Amino acid sequence: MREKVIIMGAAGRDFHNFNVYFRDNSRYEVVGITATQIPDIEDRCYPALLAGNLYPEGIPIYPEEQLTELIRRHKVDLVAFSYSDVPHTDVMHKASLIMAEGADFVLIGATYTMLKSTKPVVTVCAVRTGCGKSQTTRHVCNILKNQGKRVVAVRHPMPYGDLTQQIVQRFSTYADFEKHHCTIEEREEYEPLVAQDIVVYAGIDYEQILRQAEQEADVIVWDGGNNDTPFYHPDLHIVVFDPHRAGHEKLYYPGETNMKMADIAVINKIDSAPADQIDTVKNNIREHAPTASIVMAESAIIVDQPEQIQGKRVLVVEDGPTLTHGEMAYGAGMIAARRNQAGEIVAPGTYAVGSIKDTYAQYPNVDQVLPAMGYSQQQIEDLATTINRADCDLVLFATPIDLPKLLTINKPTLRVRYEYKDHDQPLLADILMERLNRLAK
Repeated sequence: MREKVIIMGAAGRDFHNFNVYFRDNSRYEVVGITATQIPDIEDRCYPALLAGNLYPEGIPIYPEEQLTELIRRHKVDLVAFSYSDVPHTDVMHKASLIMAEGADFVLIGATYTMLKSTKPVVTVCAVRTGCGKSQTTRHVCNILKNQGKRVVAVRHPMPYGDLTQQIVQRFSTYADFEKHHCTIEEREEYEPLVAQDIVVYAGIDYEQILRQAEQEADVIVWDGGNNDTPFYHPDLHIVVFDPHRAGHEKLYYPGETNMKMADIAVINKIDSAPADQIDTVKNNIREHAPTASIVMAESAIIVDQPEQIQGKRVLVVEDGPTLTHGEMAYGAGMIAARRNQAGEIVAPGTYAVGSIKDTYAQYPNVDQVLPAMGYSQQQIEDLATTINRADCDLVLFATPIDLPKLLTINKPTLRVRYEYKDHDQPLLADILMERLNRLAK
């Protein structure tokens, strides 16, 4: 008898763990995948095209809320936890529930599912969502390009649509975002890299993606998602830390694993975090990753016309995942509003409609700013309606892409951008190249 398995996921790591660990493995029968964190990704099917010969009808995807019922119905033997940015205590609460139902609970080892590349791989990951790994990835790509390297970025999966059409995705032009029907969340990750002439791959089958990416790369840069560990074996592992959430590097799964694996530890947001919290993060790195090189960095906030903010009643729109499962109460937009003396920060919750209103109910920590949620066309419409209903003088968009180009907004807008900036010596470029040159010898 094959062991019956449920994979707990969020449309990313779960699919990769299935592909690498469970697919074509006759020891196991995966009876279902559960989904959480991301709205509207359940009640679909991991298609037979991806699931392999053992699953001619594919694998159903259920809401995580049905987990105990599924364990009982299918007499499940094993549950594999396969998503990220979860407090250690929550992981064990879930494990306790599963074991109380009579099933085993497993965390699949980070290195077990890492695929090996024929090209050098630099991975950029983090200890929490919203630490600043995307801007760090862009900076790493620029460093390598300036060394004459052909750089290809591979992004952690975001397959929220038709899975049969998202097996391997390649982005090199703005037309590719339309071709692949990208959500706001996808565009926010891919578009800034494409804007600096970096080819980006993403999708579901990361073995196929890797082999295609290798054909046009001298170096592959893994652009991580949440605080997940990389899908590819790193030749150099860069991990980004956020001192605004000092101590979280020891409290969240699998961010602590990333910390312990780090070759280079980037402490970001030095320009806005309290000194004692920066010291806490630095001491934790020295204790738990003593061989890692520590780089101090800023998340440089850029506003083209900051004088427009002064005295205004401002609605602040921030990056969605940073506020939701990243648990930040604010981001670069709020910092820009305060630095430039906004007259009032308009509370957006009373103007929220539809799925945006649901977001506030689910994440009560988000009450001063508006998360830029856009996982579906309906949610994008809800976001625009919420903004347009708000009684304010100016909307500050502190998101990785220029959202007003995608939304119809009925009031003045101003964009807040944020980029990687070295705070002092040593520079990330110097440490990166020194480490890579040492590996090449």
